Amino acid sequence: MVPFLFLTFVLSLSPSQPAPLLQSQTLVLNRLPSPPQSLSWSDADEESQPSSSSAGGDPESADSIFSLQLHHVDALSPNGTTPQQLFNSRLLRDASRVKSIEFASAAAVGRGAGAGFSSSVISGLAQGSGEYFTRLGVGTPPRYVYMVLDTGSDIVWLQCAPCKKCYSQSDPVFDPRKSSSYAGIPCDAPICRRLDSPGCNSRKRTCLYQVSYGDGSFTTGDFSTETLTFRRTRVARVAVGCGHDNQGLFVGAAGLLGLGRGKLSFPSQTGRRFNRKFSYCLVDRSASAKPSSMLFGDKAVSRTARFTPLISNPRLDTFYYVELLGISVGGTRVPGITASLFKLDPTGSGGVIVDSGTSVTRLTRPAYVSLRDAFRVGAGNLKRAADFSLFDTCFDLSGKTEVKVPTVVLHFRGADVSLPASNYLIPVDTSGAFCFAFAGTMSGLSIIGNIQQQGFRVVYDLGGSRIGFAPRGCA
Repeated sequence: MVPFLFLTFVLSLSPSQPAPLLQSQTLVLNRLPSPPQSLSWSDADEESQPSSSSAGGDPESADSIFSLQLHHVDALSPNGTTPQQLFNSRLLRDASRVKSIEFASAAAVGRGAGAGFSSSVISGLAQGSGEYFTRLGVGTPPRYVYMVLDTGSDIVWLQCAPCKKCYSQSDPVFDPRKSSSYAGIPCDAPICRRLDSPGCNSRKRTCLYQVSYGDGSFTTGDFSTETLTFRRTRVARVAVGCGHDNQGLFVGAAGLLGLGRGKLSFPSQTGRRFNRKFSYCLVDRSASAKPSSMLFGDKAVSRTARFTPLISNPRLDTFYYVELLGISVGGTRVPGITASLFKLDPTGSGGVIVDSGTSVTRLTRPAYVSLRDAFRVGAGNLKRAADFSLFDTCFDLSGKTEVKVPTVVLHFRGADVSLPASNYLIPVDTSGAFCFAFAGTMSGLSIIGNIQQQGFRVVYDLGGSRIGFAPRGCA
């Protein structure tokens, strides 16, 4: 009995299990980004003779790889716009974007699997909410215009003369009558039938398209084939919507280059030529003035990328769905965040998508609350500030140049993605307020936004049905 009591006494004096050390990293504090003074497009690229191939050309051709500069839509903002106005506008576009994605998801689920819903046409995406654009040539000879690049849309379209109604854009409106490579698509062509609700011009017997968006925006016109020129690479016979009646929220670009998973997107149309591979790296504009970039072809795949499988939503073929299994803060898994919160169910509801046009990552509400609370505990040494817009976890970092913050890691199936501190604690004003750049949503659909993607080369390998994340991929 005495030895037992002695052992009990010794155990009671033993120290309890130490709490795991909080993993942290340094956040260098940068200001809200200002719009660039000028866009750095190379005139030489536009004037050089491009090589040529069709959309389904020889995959072994020497020009089956090309790169593009990407610029943020802030670069098309009016002169004199302040950094605060740019940021506030970005958040408004973001709210519209998320609402429209949720509209598309809900519409797809409502229609059911047998209805053949194609988000290529009724995508629910606000046309002006694409955040990045490039410059490319349309037609022969090529007329250069700005086009928004969007992984959340499929169809490629641009404004065309004559206009029944066209919004203001930075370049002259494309006139197909001045292009020798423009051709209407016959009404009975298979690609016309891929449209969700194709129309037919009874006089010309050519295909008509209409894209309707969740915010009431739309574009309608002739569904045609045309040559697109990317720097020195020409891609012939791309199916393009030539819009004569266009209305919506726009930011000066001529149209949209759809990069989604659907059959009418640019990657799907040009699949054989570029081996169904593309990638982009989005630069943190508060820390660097250099442009973001996009690659098509085999060189788009980074050797350092960590890949997670793409999963399919049979109700909605446009979006890039992945499996998110959990999230860690400060080196410890957040207990309230489980894979079940992000599951894509058999009806097409829920799931997680990677989207280039959404800025702030949205997590289904229970997951967000758990993540937020864990981050607040880990950042308890930082002075709190008032909420800002959709952000409910903000800090007053005025007078500081850098701070220590808890690490945040997204655990996808097969890929742990450790975020740089600037990808989740961002400046929201010019007075030193920084906010945790995640938000909750009452929708079951979670969205990995472009703030969290900054600095990674995000690789879309459609042939391999996977997405990869390569850290420090913008070099």
